[in-house]
Amino acid sequence: MTSWTQATFAPPIPAARKWLEGVEFSADRPLIDLSQAVPADPPPPVLQDVMAQALTSPETHLYGPVLGLPNLRQTLAQCWSRFYAAKVEADQIAITAGCNQAFAACVAALCSVGDNVVLPVPWYFNHKMCMDMAGVEARPLSVGGDLLPDVNAARQLITAKTKAILLISPNNPTGVEYPPALLRAFFELARAHGIKLIIDETYRDFHSEHDPLHDLVQTPEWDQTLIQLYSFSKSFRMTGHRTGAIIANAAFLSEVEKYLDTITICAPTLGQVAAEWGLRNLAPWLAQQRAELLDRRAAIHENFPRLRAQGWQLQSVGAYFAWVTHPFHGRAQDLAPKLVTDAGVLLLPASMFMPEGDASADRAFRVAFANVNRSGIENVTKRLASLDWPLAGA
Repeated sequence: MTSWTQATFAPPIPAARKWLEGVEFSADRPLIDLSQAVPADPPPPVLQDVMAQALTSPETHLYGPVLGLPNLRQTLAQCWSRFYAAKVEADQIAITAGCNQAFAACVAALCSVGDNVVLPVPWYFNHKMCMDMAGVEARPLSVGGDLLPDVNAARQLITAKTKAILLISPNNPTGVEYPPALLRAFFELARAHGIKLIIDETYRDFHSEHDPLHDLVQTPEWDQTLIQLYSFSKSFRMTGHRTGAIIANAAFLSEVEKYLDTITICAPTLGQVAAEWGLRNLAPWLAQQRAELLDRRAAIHENFPRLRAQGWQLQSVGAYFAWVTHPFHGRAQDLAPKLVTDAGVLLLPASMFMPEGDASADRAFRVAFANVNRSGIENVTKRLASLDWPLAGA
């Protein structure tokens, strides 16, 4: 008999880190880790001071409200309203222990065993793992060369068992940003079928455009169809404090509350205090972080010609990620461990983000560049361009 955890695969990040075991890197050629979208630096000192002060409060060490601290829900509702030029109420906000839990809570509140959710491929592996363990079918939606999902193709995947369509924008793993018109088309598709559109906006604060990602929240009764997920982890460099959010219909969040109360009771209070203070005070600092990420994105474009000359292709780049294809003989999942030993570069192969047996996974890698500065990006492209491995079709 198969348990829920046996129904899915091993976590990809720990699996990739095993490739580092026994490999020595010299001081003049250290490992360049492009495997994970985790800020390496701590929160800004001023936010660390706020958190240190919060530790002196007895309330920080107690259970909090299941759906989150009231002041954080209210502040996030105000910020969301300003950003989307729409009215969002505090009771449409739930605070979770990270954005992964936000998605898991939505799956629990929406789905039964045997239901399905449509999601584009390549997908974020933790979304797929969550559905596997819940007995929910992930219906893979193929994307085109521009890595954008097709609404008409999604329509063909919807069945009586479909509960939601899941999109991530800016996307993990590809970095691609979904145009507002495309998000609107998916919203209308979901509304026409009486299902939910879930948009994971974890990387929203690093979008290349200043305009909102979409205008869906301005739609009357938007919360009957739309569920938005958000994370403070990347924005305020507090991944270890596990603070995320769901923006959705208040009645739906009453169902989410059952799941959260059972799994964690509440999100960590310290992270919530930090997130609320950050929303009120760190907008200029966050704008600077966004500018730095956009500069690294520009550095990818500027340095990629030396790889393109060797047969590599840059399919997309944005927010934290780029999606590249390699020119070599062999599959990306087999070449990834060799990149560690031969180039001192750790990348995740596309097979970690795709259904088993998908041949398009053989050619691609995800590049998580958020923790690599301009010189590091230049160094990566030089190392990869120097590889003299056999080429495909040679």
